[in-house]
Amino acid sequence: MNSAIIVAAGKSERMGVGTDKAFLSLGARPVLAWSLLAFEQCHDIEQIVLVVRKEQLVAARGVVQMFGISKMRAVVAGGARRQDSVAIGLQALDPATRIVAVHDGARPCVTPDLVTETIRSAKRAGSGVAASRVVDTIKFVEHGSTVERTIERDKLWAVQTPQTFKVDLLRKAYAKVAAQATVLTDEAAAVELLGEAVRLVEWPRANPKITTAEDLTIAAALLKIQGS
Repeated sequence: MNSAIIVAAGKSERMGVGTDKAFLSLGARPVLAWSLLAFEQCHDIEQIVLVVRKEQLVAARGVVQMFGISKMRAVVAGGARRQDSVAIGLQALDPATRIVAVHDGARPCVTPDLVTETIRSAKRAGSGVAASRVVDTIKFVEHGSTVERTIERDKLWAVQTPQTFKVDLLRKAYAKVAAQATVLTDEAAAVELLGEAVRLVEWPRANPKITTAEDLTIAAALLKIQGS
């Protein structure tokens, strides 16, 4: 079974006090609904677990019902950090799950095709992480605003989600994270901690994460283009 964990339990601090970006309007839908529908429409996903803030459980279940998300297995309350929320999501998966795709609920431009590509990679190599090549010149700054050196961009990739893995591999990685009390920002880093190779899935289309109000405008334009 291929399952998904959609994580929308962040504090949305850069969006403003009291604002939960997952439930902001983006066109005719909340931000979260775009991600949910992409996974709902992906033929390679059989079940979804949604992880949200405790105070948003009722609202999240309302979104699930309103948009007809039939693959939803559970809506659960997340933890203080992303890695805590993903760990909770792993516990809520169907025991029959063999492949799990972890996705940020605040990345509304994800498509069913991208989800499928990461699943294919995970089945072949154990992992499949959405990513794009860095095209800007990158400068390294140790202190202040003075450039110390230029980093070779040909070797740099911007990593996104979905991040998809064989579920046993991700569980093993998260067990090590917990044992070492390590703080991580994504699932790939957890698998890297095991010394396992992480395979990237190049995705040329825009797949931004909503972090500020300006990102909503950008995402709305991208989604309009996708739908045209």
